[in-house]
Amino acid sequence: MGLGSDQNHQLLSKIATNDKHGENSPYFDGLMAYERDQFHPTKNPNGVIQLGLAENQLCFDLIEEWIRNNPKASICTPEGVHKFREIANFQDYHGLPEFTRAMANFMSKVRGGRVKFDPERILMSGGATGANELIMFCLADPGDAFLVPTPYYPAFLRDLCWRTKAQLIPVLCDSSNNFKITREALEAAYNKAQEDNINVKGVIITNPSNPLGTILDRDTMKSIVSFINENNIHLISEEVYAATVFRSPSSYVSVAEVIQDMEECNNNINLDLIHITYSLSKDMGFPGFRVGIVYSFNDGVVSCGRKMSSFGLVSSQTQHMLASMLSNDKFVDNFLKENSRRLAKRYDYFTKGLEEVNITRFPSDAGLFCWMNLKSLLKDQTFEAELKLWRVIMNEVKLNVSPGSSFCCFEPGWFRVCFANMDNETVEVALNRIRTFIGKETKNQVKIKRWQPNLKLSFSSRKFEESTVLSPHMMSPHSPISHSPLVIPAT
Repeated sequence: MGLGSDQNHQLLSKIATNDKHGENSPYFDGLMAYERDQFHPTKNPNGVIQLGLAENQLCFDLIEEWIRNNPKASICTPEGVHKFREIANFQDYHGLPEFTRAMANFMSKVRGGRVKFDPERILMSGGATGANELIMFCLADPGDAFLVPTPYYPAFLRDLCWRTKAQLIPVLCDSSNNFKITREALEAAYNKAQEDNINVKGVIITNPSNPLGTILDRDTMKSIVSFINENNIHLISEEVYAATVFRSPSSYVSVAEVIQDMEECNNNINLDLIHITYSLSKDMGFPGFRVGIVYSFNDGVVSCGRKMSSFGLVSSQTQHMLASMLSNDKFVDNFLKENSRRLAKRYDYFTKGLEEVNITRFPSDAGLFCWMNLKSLLKDQTFEAELKLWRVIMNEVKLNVSPGSSFCCFEPGWFRVCFANMDNETVEVALNRIRTFIGKETKNQVKIKRWQPNLKLSFSSRKFEESTVLSPHMMSPHSPISHSPLVIPAT
C-alpha cells in the first residue's frame, strides 16, 4: 500500500524536496498548460499555441538534408554501422577528440572567427542546464551568491541553485535605460550583499539576452569584466544564443573576444575568473541532443569539471554524428547564414503582425523571441494585474506567452513571446488570435471585459488565485519581505 504524499515526502532528501526547483511560476505553468491542450490545425484547432518555448525549428530542412546526404555519420545506418563497436564502447570524460575539435571550430565560426577556442578546455554536460550546474558546482559553496542582471531566464533558479544550494541576487535593470547593465547597478547589488554578509562569488550574464533578445556592446562587456576583475569574483557568460543574431551577426561580441582585446591593451585580466557556458539547443535547434558545453580559462575548473562531466556526458553516438556535421565547413557556413536570414524574416513578420494591433516590443537583434510590451492592457500597473492578463491570454486566447515577472522583471506589463518554434501557418493562427483579442483598429487602452474575479487556470502544479503574490525571486524592490529584497535565500 502506498504512502501518503506527506509521508513519502519525509522519506526523501532535503536537497530533493527543497523549493528551489523554481517550477512554481507562470513560466512553467504555461508550458504545462500547453502540454495538456496542444494546438493542432485539424485535431485540436482550439488548443493552446506554444509561444512560451524558445526552440529553433526554422532550419530543420537543412539538417535533414545533410543527414540524408551523409549516412556514414550515423552508426545506425548500413553505411555507418562499421563504426558501431568503436563508438558504442566506453569513452573517457574528455569526449571524442574529433567532437571537441569540431565544437571548438564551430564556436569560433559563430563568433566570426575573431577568437579561437582550445578543444582541451571544452567540458561536456547535459545541455545548458547541465553546463550551468556544472560550473556552479565548481565555483560555489552552499549559500554563495551570484549577481544576475534582470530580466533573466526563469529556469536559472533550477539550473543554478536547486542542487548546489547557491543563491541568486538580481541586479536591477529597467526600461528607462533600455535594460542596460550598468556598473552602478552591479556595485549596488554587490555592496548590499556584503552588508547582508552574503559571499558573492561572481556575476552571470546571458549574451545574447534571454528574454530581451539584445546583445551586449563591447564597452558594457569591458565594464563587467573590469568589475569582476577588481573584486576578484567570477564571470559566467552564458552564450547559448550566439548564432541566433539576425541583425548584423558580426556585431556580436563574446566575452572571449573582449578579454582577448583587453589583454592586447595590456589590461591585467585574471583569466581564471572567466567561464563560458554554451549548447547546441538554440543555435542549431538540438535541445533533444543534450549537448551542453562549459569552456573555462581556469585550469582548476577544467580539471574538476571533467570529473563532474561523467554525470552528464553527451552520448558517443551524438558526438560522432555532430563531429562529422560540424566539421563540414561548407555546411556550417551555409547554416549560420541561412539561420540568421530565416530568423530575421520570421521576426519581422511576427512583429509586424503585433504592430498592426498597436503592440510594441523592445527592439532586439537576436534570440528566438521578442520582449512584448502589454502595459497598456493592464488594469493597474501591478504584477497582480500582469498575472490577470496572463491568465486571460492563456485561458481565453489560448496562447502560451510568459509574463515578465517570471523573468524577475521589476516592471509589470512585459511578456516574452517566442516565434521560431512553429510553422508559418501556426504563426498566422496565433496572430489572428491576437488580432481578434485586441482588435485591428485598437488605438486606445483596451478594456478587457472578460476579466472575472474568480478567473484562474487550473494546472497540475498549483492554481493561481487572484491573491497570488510573486515568488521570492520575482519580488519587487518594495515587497514586504524580511531579508534583502534582492536576494533569493539559500535553503
